[in-house]
Amino acid sequence: MEGPAAARRPDAAQPRPDRETEARALLAELGTAMIATGQPVQEIEEELAEVSAGLGYPDVQTAVGPTGLMVTLTPGGPSTYRGAPAGLRLHQSASVRLIRHQLVHGELSPAAARDELAATARRPVQQPAWLVALAWPVLAVGIALILQPGWANVAAAGLCALVVLALVQLAERYEVVKALLPTLAAFSVSLVVFGAANAGLLEGPLRTVLPPLAVLLPGALVVNGMSELAAGHMQAGSARLAYGLAQLGLFALGLLMATALLRVPTSTLANVRVDEIGWAGAVVGLVLIGASICLMEGVPLRMQGWVLLVLSLAFAAQVAGQQIGSIGLGGFLGAIAASLGASVVELRRPLLPRLVLFLPAFWLLVPGSLGLVGVTELAAGRESATDVALGLMGVAIAISLGLLVGSSVGRALRGRLATPVAPLDPSA
Repeated sequence: MEGPAAARRPDAAQPRPDRETEARALLAELGTAMIATGQPVQEIEEELAEVSAGLGYPDVQTAVGPTGLMVTLTPGGPSTYRGAPAGLRLHQSASVRLIRHQLVHGELSPAAARDELAATARRPVQQPAWLVALAWPVLAVGIALILQPGWANVAAAGLCALVVLALVQLAERYEVVKALLPTLAAFSVSLVVFGAANAGLLEGPLRTVLPPLAVLLPGALVVNGMSELAAGHMQAGSARLAYGLAQLGLFALGLLMATALLRVPTSTLANVRVDEIGWAGAVVGLVLIGASICLMEGVPLRMQGWVLLVLSLAFAAQVAGQQIGSIGLGGFLGAIAASLGASVVELRRPLLPRLVLFLPAFWLLVPGSLGLVGVTELAAGRESATDVALGLMGVAIAISLGLLVGSSVGRALRGRLATPVAPLDPSA
């Protein structure tokens, strides 16, 4: 019979096995949800360790990858593996961030947190379907106003975005379309744009192809892969980088198939910028990009102004860097501004997730678009393989370093600017 002395034994103070199982399951579900939001693995491991320490398990060990993770609460103890679900929209990412915040501050029990995570995965966008569909051409028009501000180019970008939207909807129903989506989308858009260029309806078709495809381009994959490699996560970083470059190759394949079918001359594949609208086009484009992303991703109304603020900071820093230096310097400064700006906003408003504020800036940094231009010019014989590879790697490294610098400075500011707030409903 156990007496009072038994309660004082060291092993009696350890958590019960059922509690450990619940904690492991929670960390696995939270971690895979964070993977689905697009966070780099080094940030996921740091934030899971913070949650685990709050649950009473400071010695947690996690192995996070792009497609799943393994977690154990004690060295040599039992572990749990869980695969990551499909990617989450930004409104779902905001809910995941809120759940993590509440767990860290002891405002949510593990059981309730698991229920909230399950509900988040099923939470649809609040806006009507027709409004979300309308955001696709609006986003393409906004990017075109910045990337290729010609009247005919902007109109073509909006039209081609409807073609891409139709293909994306088909991909949700048919696996073969899903597997070939990058090639099919690039082929369809290129047929329209280069056909119009052959007919003399527009100039600079190569840059006009990019805005309708920007939603699908793997810029975030490539940059996240580079940042993970820089942080020492070799397996996750190399896997993500290889996948992103493979996707980029599929886009280039579709584009080159269309140009070969139309017999487009090599000179038409030049990276030419048309500017008929002027500086006002960039301002309007910036607003359209922010509004359309918020619609497509279901970003809550209370976050939309902050999203536009971070977008503006990233754009201003990128333009300044390009003016005083090069594309690489612009990407570096833009990434710092986006990452640090989002971190500072989160520190002051903890329930405005850094990830939700920061990810839309990738639409402006456009590393995937620059990569597609480089691969296309390589295939057209306009550039050497060495020049293209160095250019792509230079831009990706510059943006990755900018992310690391911005996030490092943001972490250094934590504790000085952090402001405790009461929980809010993420769907508000």
